[in-house]
Amino acid sequence: MMSDASEMLAAALEQMDGIIAGKDIIEGFCKPALGSEEDDLKGRLDHNWVTRWLDDIGLPQYKSHFDEARVDGRMLHYMTVEDLLSLKVGSVLHHLSIKRAIQVLRLNSYDPNCLRRRPSDENNITPAEISQWTNHRVMEWLRSVDLAEYAPNLRGSGVHGGLMVLEPRFNVEALALLLSIPPNKTLLRRHLATHFHLLIGSEAQRLKQDCLENPDYTVLTATAKVKPRRLSFGGFGTLRRRRQDDGEEYVCPMNVEMPKSSSFQIHLDHLDQMEDSEGTVKQIGAFSEGINNLTSMLKDDGFFREVDSAETLDRAV
Repeated sequence: MMSDASEMLAAALEQMDGIIAGKDIIEGFCKPALGSEEDDLKGRLDHNWVTRWLDDIGLPQYKSHFDEARVDGRMLHYMTVEDLLSLKVGSVLHHLSIKRAIQVLRLNSYDPNCLRRRPSDENNITPAEISQWTNHRVMEWLRSVDLAEYAPNLRGSGVHGGLMVLEPRFNVEALALLLSIPPNKTLLRRHLATHFHLLIGSEAQRLKQDCLENPDYTVLTATAKVKPRRLSFGGFGTLRRRRQDDGEEYVCPMNVEMPKSSSFQIHLDHLDQMEDSEGTVKQIGAFSEGINNLTSMLKDDGFFREVDSAETLDRAV
């Protein structure tokens, strides 16, 4: 009995060390729980929240279509280009606006309160925080950099913080066109460019410059239309949960590259650490309880006294 109990104790201690040191058990238990929690968060974003979200991202003109189709958080997550076209969203710019707005929701685990509508302490503002800016907040920023005259031109444009930071095709030239700043006002455009580049950060600006230098680059305008891949006769009823291998059809693909800058990565790593810590503590607690029971049992059997006697005999020999 003592031999079996000691073997059980050794096995329990070894497994506990594995929990503390590595990811194998954590990934087996914590990750599915995290996924189900994210599904619950998407489900809490009902169609009324989505219509208000359209106001926040600067696309209120589509509210009636989204409301009629009862688009909720889960439908946003799996929305395709074809679905958007059936909702009368035909502008390339507006497709990109919705794509990056969905990406912002994913980056923030579908937190319904993640968007920033009002100015706050901006001494150390990061691109991650700017990506949360609503359309109204972007207009407030324009007023703060002495471009109040042009700010109202962004109403209904689909310009929000996520589009400015995360979309490589959206650069200062596209913003100037939407603001209706004439090309001959070079000083004004230079003023806008200076503040825009300072706002979005060096990493986002580098990606935009790489996109600009691509031979296939075309200026993003409000008039460019999305060309449907095929005719759709099913209407919005075709919206459903797709398989992962259909990812190229999503407005915001599941494998869309997440930002690599430290301001985004710190936020994501912090979330992972919180989940890992919570799962680890629960498992360590369970194993500790088992180890305590085994220890008590071994003490009752006089196991430790026999070990001490054996060690003393070995030293004598």
